[in-house]
Amino acid sequence: MKWWQLGSIAGLVLGLGACSEQATQDLADAALKAGQQAVVKELKNLAQAAAQPATAPEPAADPEAAVLVSGTRAVGQRDFTNAKKVLPRVFRGLEEDFYCGCRYQGKDVDWASCGFVPRKNAERASRIEWEHVVPAWTLGHQRQCWQDGGRKNCAASDPVFRMAEGDLVNLVPAVGEVNGDRSNYPFSAWSRQPEPVYGQCRTVVDFGMKRVQPREEVRGRVARIQFYMHERYGLRMSAQDRQLFCAWSREYPVDEWETERNRRIEAIQGSGNGFVTDPAKLAAVCG
Repeated sequence: MKWWQLGSIAGLVLGLGACSEQATQDLADAALKAGQQAVVKELKNLAQAAAQPATAPEPAADPEAAVLVSGTRAVGQRDFTNAKKVLPRVFRGLEEDFYCGCRYQGKDVDWASCGFVPRKNAERASRIEWEHVVPAWTLGHQRQCWQDGGRKNCAASDPVFRMAEGDLVNLVPAVGEVNGDRSNYPFSAWSRQPEPVYGQCRTVVDFGMKRVQPREEVRGRVARIQFYMHERYGLRMSAQDRQLFCAWSREYPVDEWETERNRRIEAIQGSGNGFVTDPAKLAAVCG
């Protein structure tokens, strides 16, 4: 093919993107008259390809749903109901509320041990509840089961959600009132001297901005739980959250409490949090 023919072909191809179907046919006819049959064939192929709708990428596959166990002595993944039966074993001797550092026995919270003062619900503040560090809403709201009937429906019909909701890595003891106030709010950090909400408790909830600043002692734990849950269940993490959790992971390294908790979870669940035991996993996420 001669150089001047190349110029003609280039003009035809450029014209395709802006021309109507009739104009494209006219261009093809002109090319036929010039004896450029091969070019015409390619132009028609390009036109057909341009007319095809874009194909959306396949969604990420769900993690394989584990067989859930119910016995308190069985080793394996549990749903939330059965996770609550074994969580006292995970925290035996480690009975400290996650957000405020309050000591507790059974379900009874010792306010004096941490200087806790209820915000407005003393009854709920008097008991320990099992808090999802990554909220159940985050785990389920984009799943079809949630669209069809919310959390209750997901727990009844979606084995992956049940597995995530009962993952021991994501469950910690919390003063009931703080657990309720935290709701689905994301974690953040905005002040080194925040206005107290619960007496001497250093975790604060900003109801106006819908955010939570956890006390410094648990920020590294929060970050490593977040990384584990997002990786394990294919959740999306914003660049802003990733930056925050990477900073917390570096500033607040794994301690004895976190190591022992993870060891117990591995013994009961069969697997724990690799972001606690393997520094390379954290380096792969945070650099």
